[in-house]
Amino acid sequence: MKVIYCIASVYNPGGMERVLLNKLRWFTCQGGYDLTIVTTDQNGRPPFYDFPKEVRMIDLGINYSADNARSPLVKIGYYFWKRWRHRHRLSDLLKREKADIVVSLYPSESSFIPKIKDGSKKILELHYNKYFRLQYNRSGLLGLADRFRTRQDERIVRQFDRFIVLTHEDAGYWGRLPNLTVIPNAALQENSTFAAPRSSHRIIAVGRLDYQKGFDRLINAWAVLPKVLQEKWHLDIFGQGEWLEMLHQQIAHLDLGESVQIHPPTPRISDEYAASAFLVMSSHYEGFPMVMIEAMSCGLPVVSFDYPCGPRDIIQHGVNGLIVPDGDIRALSGAMEQLMSDEEMRAHLGAAARKVTETYSEENVMKQWKTCFRQLLS
Repeated sequence: MKVIYCIASVYNPGGMERVLLNKLRWFTCQGGYDLTIVTTDQNGRPPFYDFPKEVRMIDLGINYSADNARSPLVKIGYYFWKRWRHRHRLSDLLKREKADIVVSLYPSESSFIPKIKDGSKKILELHYNKYFRLQYNRSGLLGLADRFRTRQDERIVRQFDRFIVLTHEDAGYWGRLPNLTVIPNAALQENSTFAAPRSSHRIIAVGRLDYQKGFDRLINAWAVLPKVLQEKWHLDIFGQGEWLEMLHQQIAHLDLGESVQIHPPTPRISDEYAASAFLVMSSHYEGFPMVMIEAMSCGLPVVSFDYPCGPRDIIQHGVNGLIVPDGDIRALSGAMEQLMSDEEMRAHLGAAARKVTETYSEENVMKQWKTCFRQLLS
């Protein structure tokens, strides 16, 4: 079976890239799959993760991200020109490759790829949620574009042979679409060999340093904690992104430099989970929080805002983690304090958290993908 995955790039250590890596490793081990990754913005940079050598990588050289610093009006003009070039280059490639399945991970080709008549079945895989474009609350021309594109999304997703979302919560936002299927991300079984140490006084947070992950909210919540806990415990944030300097300034302004540190991404994040007591997630939104199930599979309980989407599907409050109202800084701080002060509670929630590998096992999740492919081709 010939399968092509379309994604913007794979040089970043993001959750979407990690999920794609895990799928391609699984398909490669199964045998019988011809796998290709098609990117638009790789621009000669090496992949962050070690993808199987059997997987081909093709970059179309569109480079949408090169225009991020331009003014809104100029940026919109460049976007439409680059999308035209993207459509023609991808059309030529797909007609030449003649794949069985083409999966779009919701970059820019989602608006035109169903119209490419190359004989393949088209799948749209959404790693965000329906309202992800509106979470930034942008104003002006970009805000108008966000609202317009959100309305357009409802039309676009119907054109695919199959539309995949990651949570039942997000499925509810889209309503009754005949092509809609829920397939979550998998919690890899290999991570479950680790167990969070009950005596650790380290809290971990992982993700890109940008608006979506909301680490400014997490740092503000840390600042509310009693001084005695700030002196005893440590918060380690792993990530990179455009907010790095701003977050460093926030930490310095709040005089938290002794207890809060930001570290670069690591391909061995499981080792960092294994040295931590619990995970905190302060995101504004997610599609399906891969970091959450990875940490839980290592035996870490999770403290999280009730953002859309993911926590309600994954966390049972008081059983394997704690959920607090989205944006309530003091509630997030209070939940952290509760776990920091109760070693037995951490152990109880951590033991239950490891069961996430049963619900989201790689075997179960990839069986759903195999069924999806088989049904489309039959």
